[in-house]
Amino acid sequence: MRASSETAAREGAAEDSAGVAGAREFLLRARSLSEARLDRLVPAEAEEPVAVHAAMRWSLFAGGKRLRPALVLAAGETFGAEAERLIDTACAFELVHTYSLVHDDLPAMDDDDLRRGRPTAHVRFGEATAILAGDALQTLAFQIIAEDERLDAATRVRVVSELARAAGTPGGMVAGQAQDLAAEARAGVTPGELELIHRRKTGALIRAAARCGAVIAGAPAAQVEAVSAYAAQLGLLFQITDDLLDVTATAADLGKTPGKDERARKATYPALHGVEAARGRAQAAHDEACRALDALGADSGLLRSLARLTLERRA
Repeated sequence: MRASSETAAREGAAEDSAGVAGAREFLLRARSLSEARLDRLVPAEAEEPVAVHAAMRWSLFAGGKRLRPALVLAAGETFGAEAERLIDTACAFELVHTYSLVHDDLPAMDDDDLRRGRPTAHVRFGEATAILAGDALQTLAFQIIAEDERLDAATRVRVVSELARAAGTPGGMVAGQAQDLAAEARAGVTPGELELIHRRKTGALIRAAARCGAVIAGAPAAQVEAVSAYAAQLGLLFQITDDLLDVTATAADLGKTPGKDERARKATYPALHGVEAARGRAQAAHDEACRALDALGADSGLLRSLARLTLERRA
């Protein structure tokens, strides 16, 4: 019996390892597809206004995981949609995400000099140009979806609504950033408050990316909700691991300044719970994400592997 259990454990570990390797390959493919399309969608640097377009491209093509466009593609392909129908929406999510990074790095916000391994947009181009570049990235995202003729009009409206709700207030990314700033250096931030900040600031856009992929694929409402529950936990998992990496990783690993959350006295999982307890909460979020996929009624192997890869990420 023991030998049988050990064999099953080894087989399970081998299956997990193969799944993670497959997820890495998928992320590379998603990144390649997204960046090639983004290069065509975003105005050339030489086009006026040159400074704004240069700042947009500086921030957008500095690297990055491209997790949000990958989730649009992963969820959509899980339900049978082709990448060609998903790619513009995938790119729109990356544009909104990059705009948020440009603005978050500003002196009035998180005041960071390093992003994705290079000087932040306001350091390189000045604050005014960085603000305009962020504005342009955000508005271009919605233009791209609205003009995507591969989607019918009702689907375009639905996707625009999902993205706008996730990016704004009261329950989206802007709300999360506002609450995050308000919590800086404030004693008594509760675990519930911290989770709400993370679910809004990081999780809302991740959840919407997966939802939109499923919507474009024509998934039934019950499956869209199952993907939503999965992605909500994935977003929380991503932010907890991000909090942990800020404590444990180097600038070379991260491509941004480590230890900054602690210096800014930000509310984070390691600060509130300690490193080991934060790791436990990351594992719990991973497990909840995978349990949500049990109700999917479709092949969820890729989505499960993406959750595992997020749990194990080192940068």
